Amino acid sequence: MNQSPVIFLAVFLTVNAQSVEKKNSFDNLIKPLFQENCTKCHGEEGKVKGKLNLLELNTLPKFQEDSDRIEKIMIAIKDGEMPPEDESPIPELEKKLILKELESILKKSILKNNSFARTPIRRMNRFQYANAVKDLLNLRVEVYPLPERMMRDRSNYFRPETGKMPDKMTVSSRPLGKSGLIEPRLAGVAPFPQDLRAENGFDNRGDHLSLSPFLMESFLNLAGSIVQSTNFNNKTCGSWNALFEQPKEGSDILIVSRERLYPFLSRAFRRHIEENVVERYAGYVEALVSSGKSFTDAMKETVSAVLASPRFLYLYDRQAGNGSIEKIDDYELASRLSFFLWGSLPDEILLESAKRGDLSDPAILNQQVNRMLKDRRIKRFCDSFPSQWLQLDRIISSVPDVKKYPDFYYAPPNYRTTMDMMMEPLLLFENILIEDRSILELIDSNYSFRSTRLAKWYDPEVKGRLGGPTTMQFQRVALKDRRQGGVITSAAILTMTSGPEETKPITRGAWIAGVIFNDPPEPPPADVPPLVSEGPDDLEKKTFRERFAQHRERADCAGCHVKLDPLGFALENFDAVGRWRDHYENGQVVDSSGKLFRKYEFSGIIDFKDAILKEKDRFARALAAHLLSFALGREVTAADSQDLDLVAKITAERNYSLRTMIHEITRSKPFQSKFIPRNN
Repeated sequence: MNQSPVIFLAVFLTVNAQSVEKKNSFDNLIKPLFQENCTKCHGEEGKVKGKLNLLELNTLPKFQEDSDRIEKIMIAIKDGEMPPEDESPIPELEKKLILKELESILKKSILKNNSFARTPIRRMNRFQYANAVKDLLNLRVEVYPLPERMMRDRSNYFRPETGKMPDKMTVSSRPLGKSGLIEPRLAGVAPFPQDLRAENGFDNRGDHLSLSPFLMESFLNLAGSIVQSTNFNNKTCGSWNALFEQPKEGSDILIVSRERLYPFLSRAFRRHIEENVVERYAGYVEALVSSGKSFTDAMKETVSAVLASPRFLYLYDRQAGNGSIEKIDDYELASRLSFFLWGSLPDEILLESAKRGDLSDPAILNQQVNRMLKDRRIKRFCDSFPSQWLQLDRIISSVPDVKKYPDFYYAPPNYRTTMDMMMEPLLLFENILIEDRSILELIDSNYSFRSTRLAKWYDPEVKGRLGGPTTMQFQRVALKDRRQGGVITSAAILTMTSGPEETKPITRGAWIAGVIFNDPPEPPPADVPPLVSEGPDDLEKKTFRERFAQHRERADCAGCHVKLDPLGFALENFDAVGRWRDHYENGQVVDSSGKLFRKYEFSGIIDFKDAILKEKDRFARALAAHLLSFALGREVTAADSQDLDLVAKITAERNYSLRTMIHEITRSKPFQSKFIPRNN
């Protein structure tokens, strides 16, 4: 895109705003601009950079068909990705005018399409199923081990009702330490395969949670193994007396079954239960008892059937079929709240509010969300959202070179410092939530949580091996060095975005783009060659920045690298295991300078954090988008943009409070609405 046509467009919009009708602005201005200056990379000769073919968008109705596409074009102009780096940027005044026109087109597109992205009917993931069964049966033990829970509380520190995080806590690593998997659980119950996190997303995405015949059989077997477990009894099951206890002799089995099953089924299926449904399950119990089974065994079989029922397994909205956006009912709202914040079924309080029909009342909703945030079940949100948002699963496979970083490994069988590293950002997130602090502390905080080993890891004066395994006791520490603090410069993030022997600036840049700004890059072209040394002594003479310049010379790579390189090289003062360095091994000085969004120059990591904080509203909006995606189990789209803007705005007005953001997510139109396509 050349500069002059862009400026022409801006001037034209200013001078001739009254002479050109809005309906003709696309044909007279935007379309010619695209055809003359943009289609060389976006349409001509089969080139569709960024999967954008502007030649196909030859009418305003076609251009307006895809709101997401319009939004991406706006972002590219706003962030200075267009025009390209080798051309002069658009002056700010002209850019604002162009963006205003595109914003108008986007709003009309959203109104015309009148739909949010539809969340497919989806099953519970492994994490949600375990929580739901535990809550439904009031189990005092775990259903099965869950390695995806990154952190285990070993000192009962997590008490959100107090509004205060303790200064010291003891934790263990579930995926990286055996001790994290040793916990009381039902004997003989094995989990089904772990649900994988969607790329740049979460493991509760509806389009990823299918139910194959094989998995359906697994659920049937799993449900049976739960109630038939050898330690499933009145000691481990808090609902034993309410469900399984043998009734008094002479009792009417059908009546007893009805009385016991009604509240159970209401909770399991998350809504008012029709009488015929209760009758069917109660009749099943009666039939089993009549065939010679004990009441306890008959009820176990019935409960097993419920745990494998589609009405229990599936999360879905009731169908409307009129092709419009509709407000969800109070039972659906209760489920969305509980699976968002607790990763489980609504409790009796939520269901009772839904039954009364007052849960959607703003005041009642506010009270319920506050209650849920103070309930210890919010730990499940902390066990799931931050680790997936930060992509901490990647640290599990981080294996720095043992010869180059020998002190990274300690104690047989090769325990790794990542056990300590992964806890730091998770504890920071929990602290911000429990104490209702600012989300900006995720970027730059003057405190952190460190174990003894991790504190030594950050200390540049410590050399050699750090000794054997230490107690996983963490404590709050004040930070005086702004090179530390926040998640971006935590050793966990820096290590997992590096290779075994050296850093990966582009990987780090992609992480910041996707996680911090919710703008993940497109996959690289398939034919991108690896970095090639010009000679045997290349590594001895060149810095990483000089070596990566090869990729920026390719036209099909330059666009992404312009965006990613400054983000990644801003972290180059941290080596492959998150320790500070001023020089590379070859003696070259580390250059971590750059420019964020082609607007904010920075000379190092502190300046880089300051640059991000100048775009704090953008970060707030990005985090809100991640939260909404997690809450709804789908990708966010342009149709959600106005509501996300409002969430971010209100959050900013209230000191960027994380709790405020969560409240506003639950009040947003996408969270409280559903779109059901019109029946054919």
